[in-house]
This record gives sequence, C-alpha cells and structure tokens, in this order.
Amino acid sequence: MNVLTRVAPLSAVTAGLLATIVGVTSSAAIVFSAARAAGANDAELASWMLALGVGMGLTCIGLSLRYRAPIITAWSTPGAALLATGLDGVTLREATGAFLISAALITLSGMTGWFARIMNRVPLSLTAALLAGVLVQFGIGLFASMQNSLALVLTMFSTYLLCRRFLPRYAVLAALAAGTAVAAITHSLHASEINLALAKPIFTAPTFSVQAAIGIALPLFVVTMASQNLPGVAVLRNDGYQVPVSPLITWTGATNLLLAPFGAFGLNLAAITAAICTGPAAHPDPRRRYLAGVWAGLFYLVVGALGATVSSLLTALPAALVLAIAGIGLLGTIGSSLTSALTNDRWREAAVVTFLATASGVKFLGVGSAFWGLLAGLLTAAATSAFRPHPPKTTPTPGPAPAPTSAAAPASAPASVSAPAEPAAATPPTATPRPAAEAGPPAAGPSQR
Repeated sequence: MNVLTRVAPLSAVTAGLLATIVGVTSSAAIVFSAARAAGANDAELASWMLALGVGMGLTCIGLSLRYRAPIITAWSTPGAALLATGLDGVTLREATGAFLISAALITLSGMTGWFARIMNRVPLSLTAALLAGVLVQFGIGLFASMQNSLALVLTMFSTYLLCRRFLPRYAVLAALAAGTAVAAITHSLHASEINLALAKPIFTAPTFSVQAAIGIALPLFVVTMASQNLPGVAVLRNDGYQVPVSPLITWTGATNLLLAPFGAFGLNLAAITAAICTGPAAHPDPRRRYLAGVWAGLFYLVVGALGATVSSLLTALPAALVLAIAGIGLLGTIGSSLTSALTNDRWREAAVVTFLATASGVKFLGVGSAFWGLLAGLLTAAATSAFRPHPPKTTPTPGPAPAPTSAAAPASAPASVSAPAEPAAATPPTATPRPAAEAGPPAAGPSQR
C-alpha cells in the first residue's frame, strides 16, 4: 500500500487524468477539423490520434522522469486551428511534408538555440495578434452555430458560464457533457457510429512544395513556438521548475519529426493543462508532482491507442456540438491573445493590422492568411517606426534668470533636486539585473540557447 501511494498518489493520478481529459475534450474537435481539412478519412484520422497520443505520452513520461518535473506536452491547438482554416487546396501528402518541415525547424531551434534570437525580433504583440486572428473563427463559430441549433449550443454555453463561476477547471468538460446529453435527448447523437477499436498507424508519404512550406510549415512553426512552447516554459518557471528549455524543445521536435508521417502535425510543451499538474493540487510536495506528468503520459497513450474510438466518437457528435465545444475551449486563449496583442501602445496599430489580415482568411499565391497577416503587421510596424521608437525627449527646464534674493532659496531647491538626478541617470546600469529577477520569460531566453 505504501509503494502504491508513492507511485500513484491519488492527487497526482487525478491531476494527470484531468489534464488529459481537458486537453483532449477542449481541442480534439479542432484536430478533427484539421484532419478533415487535409482530406483525411476515418482511418487516417485515427492514425493522427494514435501518433499524437503516442508522442504526447512518451514525451510526458520520459521528460518528467528525466528532469523530475511535471512536464506536460500537448498537440499544438493553435496549429490545428491554423491547419483547419489554411489547408484548402493542400493535399494530405503536402500537409505531411509541411509537418516535417515544421518539426525539423522546432528540433533545430532546440539544438542551436537560435529560436530565442529570432523570436526576440518579432514583437510578442504581433505573434499574439496572429494567434488571435487564427482562432477568432472558432469563437465566431460558437455563436454562429446557435442559428440552427439554439437549444444545444445555448445549453452548452450556459453550462460553461455556470461552471466558470463555481468549477472553472471542469467548465469545458461540463459543457461537453451537457451538449452530449442534449444531443442524445434530441436524437441528434449517432451512437451507432461509435466503434470500440484500436487505432492503426497509417504512413503518408510526404510531398514537399514551396507553397505548403511558406503557407503551412512556417506559420505552424511560429504559432507553435510562440503560442505554445513559450507559455509552456512560463508555466514551469512560475511554479519554480528551472528545467533547461533546449532539451525539452529538442525532444518534442524530434518526436514530432518521427511521427509526422503518421499524422503528428505538432507536438509542444503544454500551458493550460500543464498548470493542472504543476500546482499544489497535483501533490503537496513539489518534488513529487512529476508523477502527475508520468500519469498524464500514461493516459495519453491510452487515448492514442483508442484513436479510432475517439475519431468515431467525434463523427457521431452533431456538427454544431463540435463547433461549439471548439469555440468554448478556445475562449480563454482568444481573450488572452487579444490582451497581449493590444496592451502595448507601441505595437497596437501593427497588432490590429496583423489580427484583421489574419482573420480575413485571404490567400495569395497559395499562401494562407497567417503568413500575410504577420507580414502585414511587420510592414506596419516598420512604416510607423515602431521598431525604432524615439527616446522620450527630456526638455531641460531653463534655470530662472536673474532672480530676486527671495528666489535664491527656490533656486537652490531645484539644484538640490537635480543633484539626485545624476545618480538617477546612472541607475539603469545598476538596475539592469532587475528584469532578470522579475519574471521567467527573460530567464527562458538564455536557457533556450
């Protein structure tokens, strides 16, 4: 019994299970949409789920045991959203080639550390606006689906809001359960299509094209690194786990590279589900919370093995339910992305341009709107001189000219006030270490090398 509680403490097992359930139910519908956009059939969709489940399971278990930290990996939800909206006219073989290119770039960035240097040149506001522009279609789909399925979607949304008030961790799961119940009552749930079967890997030979590389691979790489890996590192840092970043990115990228021909479009560090396993709810002792990562990996392996069942379950669900749960699951990400995009006045106009251009869905030369949105934002930033902000002008206050003797005291007062101004000017060099101590992101940059 003592051995069992040490290997499988209830809190760690529960946290791992909850992370798996939340991760799958909140975004599996988006993966389903991405696979369908790529032209995958039911068997190929099951292979996607198998490859992703195995990739997440092995990396969760291996990295958590290696570094004794609750390292949770996930499929790239923003990447899946990007694929769902940007794969029109792209064959499955071309998409697979794009997956391989993106995975190779992730692996290379982990091995060389140049990711930090490149991403530091792209403002966070623009990458956040890019993500928001990609995801906003799913948020709109949540409310657009009410047009034809008001009772179903309204019940799901009301359940979500109620649980956000009292049980925030279970809000998405409760919304899915409520939607499934309504679908069953209204006979729109096709339970006969649910098949209990193990998934089989299906190899897809990749085809490489310039259009897919520019329009799919590069945006997928940028979105995955900026919107998934960076927040994932921040979650670990926030809870005190100073794990080296480069090996984490290297191993997730290499695993992604190995499994991409079977449907693993993007593997990365988790952020939202990782927070479930890094906090005190996973285990009172921070040194034992790595077990939550191990158990999450085991549950992900089960999800991957039952990939055919998961895909058939999604097929049995009404389309409105799939759209609604995808939108509900992304509400928080959309909100945080918009906040990050618009907070900084310096980049606000460029971020708005990035968001609008990306959300427009335009395609030129076969390249999707994610690339053009980021390019438009960078050009806007360059045109508005946002990259080279002028230092604030300090207008010297002219000293009072011939002043009466009664003004001698006030004149000496400014002189005495200006005396500390020189130490204040010398303060920045001594204050430069402060940002390093303020937060994780600055510390994460060097460690990525």
